[in-house]
Amino acid sequence: MNILVVGGGGREHAIAQALSKSSLTKKLIVAPGNPGIKKFAECYPIAANDIEGQCKLAKNEKIDLVFIGPEIPLVLGLKDRLSEIGINAFGPSAKAAQLEGSKTFSRNFCKKYNIPQPNFTYCDDIETAKQQIELLKGYCVVKADGLAAGKGVVVCDTIEEAITASTQMLEDYKFGDAGKVILIEERITGIEASVFAVSDGDTALILGTAQDHKRAYDNDQGPNTGGMGAISPAPALNDRLNQEIFNTIIMPTINGMKSDGMVYEGILYAGIMLTTNGPKVIEFNCRFGDPETQVVLPRLETDLVEIVKNTVDKNLNGIKINLFDNTAITVVLASQGYPGDFKKGSELPSLSKYDQEENISIFHSGTTDNNEKKLISNGGRVLSVTAIGQNVKECRDKAYKIIEDINWENGFYRKDIGKL
Repeated sequence: MNILVVGGGGREHAIAQALSKSSLTKKLIVAPGNPGIKKFAECYPIAANDIEGQCKLAKNEKIDLVFIGPEIPLVLGLKDRLSEIGINAFGPSAKAAQLEGSKTFSRNFCKKYNIPQPNFTYCDDIETAKQQIELLKGYCVVKADGLAAGKGVVVCDTIEEAITASTQMLEDYKFGDAGKVILIEERITGIEASVFAVSDGDTALILGTAQDHKRAYDNDQGPNTGGMGAISPAPALNDRLNQEIFNTIIMPTINGMKSDGMVYEGILYAGIMLTTNGPKVIEFNCRFGDPETQVVLPRLETDLVEIVKNTVDKNLNGIKINLFDNTAITVVLASQGYPGDFKKGSELPSLSKYDQEENISIFHSGTTDNNEKKLISNGGRVLSVTAIGQNVKECRDKAYKIIEDINWENGFYRKDIGKL
């Protein structure tokens, strides 16, 4: 098959690497891709959210299957547009992608189908927000309704913190249109976990689990980020909990979307809080997470192309998904200042000496190359260093040995990823 992967971050690097290993893959193209992906796939400089550009590329290159990596092209309807021109795409339609594109939509949907979640109120003015914040005594979560690159969530301890976060979104337009409406949510407590399922609209299968580390600094301190590291499988989950999450959250979501005329196809990510009252949905994503993909896919034993093809063909009940009995940890190397202001354009050390490292993958999250073919930082999160091993200690030792050896002076990383 001729396959096109849309996107250019660490997630798409991990997806493309998994697809490249399949005997079913004839030609692999990634747009826009990155310097790490260029080593094994053709890359075209077309932005992920350039809907017409991606469609034109797919048509010109006689693509059989498009794997849409990021959320923005899904929310903008890339899957729908590709369907119109007769090209199969892996991912939900624009309507179904509202599960991630609008937190208000997602919360109302869960309420309708009795899917366990925190209590919430949505507000489009600061006075309503203040009333709800004071009701919760400031111990709450403030969320921008729309897409904000994983940064539109503020976990608050005090009334002052929550009012500041709400004001920045509603009145200072910190996240533009994404923050025109905000949610003030009850702050639930417990251990977080990420569950990835794949659905063809009727059938769903769990593809893997992970625990993501969202806060910027050690011991879960500092602002929320897109993710500073992850471990798979999620240490807090087991077969019983996975089945409970599947029965109470995953399948009710797939069935509810179908009932509402928005058949859900592709990856469904459920961010879960394991509370004393059982698993509850923190958020849904309509695609693989980043950096969780960098630990879930390297553990996947079943051919990813086979999974995707069976999904598109609406034949998921015809396969079984198997994972290797191992552990994976990824540590994100980020630019100093992230998730706030940071500089791009810093030269990175050469990574070629790590190519032969066993059970190590370095995924490019925010890199580019200049005319001299030097590797340059081009984002907040720059690299994801993933290690595979038989246990957590082995993985941590491998990942941190590499990241310390890279020794990029303009970067920082958490030192407690996967720490038990």
